[in-house]
Amino acid sequence: MTTFDQILPITTGVLAAHRDTLSRLEWLIINRDLNGRVRFIAPEQVREDQGLRATIEAVYQALAERLAPHAYQPAMGILYEANLEQARQGASSYDVNGFENVWVVDRLATEANWARIAPETQGAPRIVFFSIKGGVGRSTALAATAWQLAQAGKRVLVLDLDLESPGLSSALLPVERQPMYGITDWLVEDMVGNGDVVLDSMVATSNLSHDGEIHVVPAHGAKHGEYIAKLGRVWMPKLHADGRREAWSARLERLLHTLEARIQPDVLLIDSRSGIDEIASACITDMGANLILLFALEGEQTWNGYRMLFEQWQRAQVAEEIRERLRVVGAIVPELDRVTYLEGLRESAYGIFADSLYDEIAPANPAAIGPSASGDGKWRVEELVEGWNFDEADEGAPHYPWAVNWHRSFAGLRSLQGRLASIDAQEVQTVFGPLIGGVRDAIESRSLS
Repeated sequence: MTTFDQILPITTGVLAAHRDTLSRLEWLIINRDLNGRVRFIAPEQVREDQGLRATIEAVYQALAERLAPHAYQPAMGILYEANLEQARQGASSYDVNGFENVWVVDRLATEANWARIAPETQGAPRIVFFSIKGGVGRSTALAATAWQLAQAGKRVLVLDLDLESPGLSSALLPVERQPMYGITDWLVEDMVGNGDVVLDSMVATSNLSHDGEIHVVPAHGAKHGEYIAKLGRVWMPKLHADGRREAWSARLERLLHTLEARIQPDVLLIDSRSGIDEIASACITDMGANLILLFALEGEQTWNGYRMLFEQWQRAQVAEEIRERLRVVGAIVPELDRVTYLEGLRESAYGIFADSLYDEIAPANPAAIGPSASGDGKWRVEELVEGWNFDEADEGAPHYPWAVNWHRSFAGLRSLQGRLASIDAQEVQTVFGPLIGGVRDAIESRSLS
């Protein structure tokens, strides 16, 4: 019996056997619904062409027989729409390998869309701190990075988008500086056109700012109120009076533009929710991130998670749109055997990048360079095709980890606020140096470009 993971391989095989028939269509959608069942969606004009309609019905029947129970009965297996965009209806979609006119559309219970990659933002750089698993020191590293950038005179805007596990603001703001509202409040109020009411009271300036400034937008305000009730509504789409549907990630992007216009930051640091859900999807794929920091611990749980994510990008043919923005961060590197630990981390990271994101480079062909066949004494040189690939030991490669060393004085967010208020730059450099240096270089290289 067919399982969900076999749907696409089987479908591609059946379609390949009917390539000539499919070439007569302007487009065709393989629609996977919420239950994981497949239908065709075809252009409306196919319905009117009896011959073509009968042929497409025969193709679907052949597919349905192979996919059961992940297909509808043939009589219910084909829908018709006027145009391709209407058929997609904003759902996650990507084309089928080998077909220029066939797309897979996934109807998901959530609005997480890892297959749609927004272009990089052209304003202040947006840097996302992300991890597959929690408890890796991601938020602490973000707070220390914001502190160091402010020390260097930067105006930093920090957003706590770990909405289901908030706490970053406590590292950067003492209790008396916590603003009245947060991101969750704005997302809920925006649903009823009331977002401007909370906008002026959801940003606070950290007391840790020195030559620069740290502006913090927390997940919730000083009085969290009915936070759980609000949290259950934040990723709702907004239906406008003109019938337009605005996804929650688009609403979040609108908030960011408003905050950027008001604060004029040099850089945005975004603390993403860990795991593969709606919030993480929005932070990484929908908000034009320029640099995405992938916090990692050495272990199967970490790499299995990242492998699933990379393979999804590869499957959806969007890997090239995002891979150059990625960088692995070696989280809480242990005090003992640091060199050995980082070597293992680098090896594991290289393995999944090479398998999923790096281009395959064929070995040099010995015949590519040699005497000309004409016997004229000249040598022929065939240009080798280059690709996006790196050696394992290349320190500039995205898989090469920026280390964050474990240190007991940075082990908890609750105590971090007071710690950063009295710490010196050398201690921050010892723990977070490679990460902060990499972020600083990324900001500077962008400002020079």
